[in-house]
Amino acid sequence: MIKADATFLGHSTVLVQMGGARILTDPVLINRVAILRRRVSSLPPELYHGVDAAVISHLHFDHLDIPSLRMLGTDTLLVVPRGAGRLLRRSGFVNVTELSLGESAEVKGVRVTATPAAHSGFRPPFGPNAEAVGYLLEEANERVYFAGDTDIFAAMADLAGIDLALLPVWGWGPRLGPGHMDPRRAAEALTVLKPRAVVPIHWGTLWPMGMARVAPHQLQQPPVDFARYAAKTAPDVKVFITPPGETVAIPR
Repeated sequence: MIKADATFLGHSTVLVQMGGARILTDPVLINRVAILRRRVSSLPPELYHGVDAAVISHLHFDHLDIPSLRMLGTDTLLVVPRGAGRLLRRSGFVNVTELSLGESAEVKGVRVTATPAAHSGFRPPFGPNAEAVGYLLEEANERVYFAGDTDIFAAMADLAGIDLALLPVWGWGPRLGPGHMDPRRAAEALTVLKPRAVVPIHWGTLWPMGMARVAPHQLQQPPVDFARYAAKTAPDVKVFITPPGETVAIPR
């Protein structure tokens, strides 16, 4: 049986390997996005070169980064929310698949299904707008849920019983806006999703220039707080706190 695993590359970027597919989530691979700078070491390109597809959860700049996608090659399959395709095609990408909620695409035997997300999908400052989504990745008996950016939503219970959840536990600044989960809220989501294991994401990687001096604890503390809350609310769920570049096996 082919090993299935997930490698956290920072922020919301995770390399998921299932069956024969290598799928990258929300790739941000460069060291600066607008006012945000990468606060951890850059990763070697061999970690993300040659992926079979990238899935994009929504159009915010820290999730859909055009320069990072070009590093993967303009012919790499991009799976995106309905309404995002025109932006990417106009940017030179030639292999774009748009999904509405509940629709699926197949990537080398892995079914990729767009799931709901409670988050804005508008790309500032002038658009376009596309619905924010998460993705359920399924191959044989393995199921991985990538939440993108979201708060808890009613239909989250429909995803219960997954093997691995890639769950956001913070953001890129000292405060969170609507449509995000803090560590306590993300731990509450575990009681709905009931995964075997979880990797906290969306923390400690991108930070506004100069902000590290003001709130340095927010770079490292969110996943630690999340693990503490998770131990109380969902003690049966294995929590993997992974620095960028570390791989964990998808539990069976």
